[in-house]
Amino acid sequence: MEGHVETGAYKDVVLFLATAGVVVPLFRRWKISPILGFLGAGVVLGPYGLGSLSHDVTWLEAFTIDNPDELSQLAELGVVFLLFMIGLELSWERLRAMRRYVFGLGALQVGLCLSVIAGAAVAIGQPPSAALALGAALALSSTAIVMPILAEQKRQHAQAGRATFSVLLFQDLAVAPILVTLTLLGRTSGDAPLLNFALSLAPAIVGLGVLFVLGRVLLRPMLRSVARARSEELFLAASLLVVVGAGLVSALAGLSMALGAFVAGLLLAETEFRHEVEVRVEPFKGLLLGLFFISVGIGLNVPLLLERPWAIVGIAAGLLVLNTAVVFGLARVFGLKTRSAIEAALLLAGAGEFAFVILGQAMTERLVERSVGETVLVAATLTMFTIPLLSQLSLRLSGRQVTPAELPPEPPGGEAATDPGVLVIGYGRVGRLVGDMLRRHEIAWVGADLDAKLVEQGRRAGESIYFGDASRAEFLLRCGLAEARALVVTMDNPEGVEAIVAVARELRPDLTIVARARDARHAQRLYDLGATDAVPETVEASLQLSEAVLVEIGVPMGLVIASIHERRDEFRAALNRPDSLGGRSRRFQRDRSG
Repeated sequence: MEGHVETGAYKDVVLFLATAGVVVPLFRRWKISPILGFLGAGVVLGPYGLGSLSHDVTWLEAFTIDNPDELSQLAELGVVFLLFMIGLELSWERLRAMRRYVFGLGALQVGLCLSVIAGAAVAIGQPPSAALALGAALALSSTAIVMPILAEQKRQHAQAGRATFSVLLFQDLAVAPILVTLTLLGRTSGDAPLLNFALSLAPAIVGLGVLFVLGRVLLRPMLRSVARARSEELFLAASLLVVVGAGLVSALAGLSMALGAFVAGLLLAETEFRHEVEVRVEPFKGLLLGLFFISVGIGLNVPLLLERPWAIVGIAAGLLVLNTAVVFGLARVFGLKTRSAIEAALLLAGAGEFAFVILGQAMTERLVERSVGETVLVAATLTMFTIPLLSQLSLRLSGRQVTPAELPPEPPGGEAATDPGVLVIGYGRVGRLVGDMLRRHEIAWVGADLDAKLVEQGRRAGESIYFGDASRAEFLLRCGLAEARALVVTMDNPEGVEAIVAVARELRPDLTIVARARDARHAQRLYDLGATDAVPETVEASLQLSEAVLVEIGVPMGLVIASIHERRDEFRAALNRPDSLGGRSRRFQRDRSG
């Protein structure tokens, strides 16, 4: 039977993929944030861009988004995946260490901006409930835009980056109470307001508790079971299930899906599956965030902007000035240097994606008139367009690059997984012995293995072992290869060892790489791939057997040890002869490092 495909049903998806394929490489080549490209593409592809011309020029319909509402529902997952990845990069220890910024600086920023905006709304004639909704919507900045900018510019661990993230985190936590409050204000019943508020908030508290309990009890056993199946597809499906499932549980409880995904990320951050899940989810986060930015551009009501330009531009400019002034002042009060305070203030100046959620609900509850809400949303969208530009301005005004000296101290153990002294790949018998020797010399190390049972054993022993495929560059970088002093590969799979050595050498030409080899021929291949040292297990076993028998038959220990060292040096010299593969590789490494 011949199948029938409705090509029109896929047009929006094809347009988005084509836009991503053009925007990302083009804007990266121009050294401009792709976020601006996605926002601009949304305006062009939306109903107020090419869509407004398609009535006269019919062929333009092929380049117009037909179902922006359906697209926006899918685009919301971009924020969900972003918050999940943020949670994965945190730990409870780091979150506790940041509590002064999160619940101090963040809470004061939201409170002050909300109060000033609400007061200004009341002054121009808005009722108190509408003023509260407007203030809450415009007091929140854009996590979906700011965090990718910080990550792209490698500023997330600088003082300004951490303060910015702390404020954004509190804003995300504040969304649920804000939405619950708006629901309560929208009810006509005025009896027992405190009781009604408690009853409205109870499902959210219960839902959050259920999410924590289920995460603690089910997440790690489920991922262990999936990991033992050794199926990449199954692990990917499980990772996506965690993100979307946690978001849905949170949404059913009256919270935002993004908050549920953030909690799931926090829970997974303490497990051995953290880095492998990051690698699997990252591509989905990037695509869905691009879709989110396009949906924001689509939502820009261009005709309304042309009808009320001064009002909309005035609201946008006032919001930017207010947020910049409030954040800068609070940042200085909390001890940030002037340059860092400028950066944080400009990054947080614009409105955020939750403005659409909050004002959408406020208009549904009839707390805010639709004409007022749409005008404010257009102004909020304009400020979101300015965030990448303000980020570049903040770097120029601060006049410096991120320096390690400016980074605040980390809590004990908070960065163990991202700043290892030595990275050990393979946690079998050899890997455990290597780790034990490193520990005896007080050298920090992080391990990785694809065997879920070995990883579980290491975790129970208190070691920092992660499950994942170390032949993937993304996984090695997540484990801290960029900062590692050395890499030790102890796996007994020759092809796997070769793949890891090749990838690691490509990422870090200066890195010390010591690899386990099966025999002399395998050692030569590893030298050729860039290993600093390759240790053949057959040769080492022969040397140890020789040492044991010589000592047992009465040869003095000193002479035995000296002869063993001499024979080992002869073997390495043989591998490094000019006519050997290993020798050519080692000379190439010395020339490159010199």
